[in-house]
Amino acid sequence: MRLIRTMFLLALVAVTGCSSMYYKTMETFGYHKRDILVDRVEEARDSQEAAKEQFKTALERFNELLGTSGGELKAKYDKLNSEYERCKSRAEAVHKRVADVESVGEDLFKEWKNELGKYSNSEYRVKDEQLLRDTRNRYDGLISAMKRAEAKMEPVLLAFQDRVLFLKHNLNAQAVASLQGELASVEVNVEALVREMEASIQEADAFISGMSAEE
Repeated sequence: MRLIRTMFLLALVAVTGCSSMYYKTMETFGYHKRDILVDRVEEARDSQEAAKEQFKTALERFNELLGTSGGELKAKYDKLNSEYERCKSRAEAVHKRVADVESVGEDLFKEWKNELGKYSNSEYRVKDEQLLRDTRNRYDGLISAMKRAEAKMEPVLLAFQDRVLFLKHNLNAQAVASLQGELASVEVNVEALVREMEASIQEADAFISGMSAEE
């Protein structure tokens, strides 16, 4: 169901072009910035979950290759290289999803702040101001967690890139043996990435839950 909705939204983006027209079009379907933000947070969360698992798989392939010798080296290298390429794709997807969250998030809070001035009832305005602050604080915490997780991807990608390139030009038992001592440092980087990803995913779940509770 969500896939159908996402495809529908992408079609609307292509038709409407600019973001303001896109938002107006979505509002005619009863779908406001708040709803779009929740959807994009869900998509970013799912993208991070997929990236987390992909990086773990790439580490497993690297570990497997280090325990290989002889005729199996080429096959194990090809698997490692494929997983590294998938890691790059997953990382790019995460960057895009987080940027999508930030885009609609900033638009939502800008609109919300501007609309506070439309209140004639001061009590309602004060309550809404507090809700805006609370939501913004949760959102800022979410974005910070997502950014921390993003930042952890680059060192791991570079570590895999260097080793994949080295093996590409030195695919022999001696080269593999020379990388044995580097497994621990790669594992440390991947574990740090996984922890940040999981923290970010938890923040996303909490944000989504909080937005649902406010409805």
